[in-house]
Amino acid sequence: MDFKLLEKELKKRTALPYNWTTKQNNLLDNRTNFIYQIQNFDALLSKINTEFNKDNNYNQILNYALNRWLNFWSAKAVETMFCSNSNVKPHPNKKHKSVDFYIKNIPFDHKTTVFPKGFKKSIPYAFQHKRELIEWLYKNQSQQQRKHLENRLFIVLGSYNTAFENWKLKTELAWLKTKISTYLSTFETQNLEQFYFQNKIVKSDIIWAIK
Repeated sequence: MDFKLLEKELKKRTALPYNWTTKQNNLLDNRTNFIYQIQNFDALLSKINTEFNKDNNYNQILNYALNRWLNFWSAKAVETMFCSNSNVKPHPNKKHKSVDFYIKNIPFDHKTTVFPKGFKKSIPYAFQHKRELIEWLYKNQSQQQRKHLENRLFIVLGSYNTAFENWKLKTELAWLKTKISTYLSTFETQNLEQFYFQNKIVKSDIIWAIK
């Protein structure tokens, strides 16, 4: 994967507003699955306009597709960054729903998320109460196809500059790569948080990506 080229394409997304006019749902997922085949931002806009310019819900579909595209390709890049590390082994089934890779033989799914406003507490508080934030993330995110209570690494994006839009950090691939490399260089299984969900032990952690 050409991270430099992909970062250039992802940054084009930041020129347009980031709006979610509807919650993630399987119906709109199915209508916008073409985002998996398109890396070029201009080609994406052309595809959306060609497919939906006469649709009564054009703006809704436009926002939904743009946001899914950004989230998917940023996540794909992050997964590739993990799997290029010597401590990480990719899952042989790239479409596995709950495992992306193994770190020291521990299976993990990864999830990149902006620091959630719904948590209703500050970033410094979250640093000191990581376990509380992880529990909140498990309970409140991924309610559709990605819903599961398995091992997960959360990459939490945030900024101390309240005027900055945190979602834009998803486009900072080179910066995210340094965060991931640093985390993996000091990874120790005993530092993972453990939870008891649905009669089983679940392991999780947060990689902080805060500016």
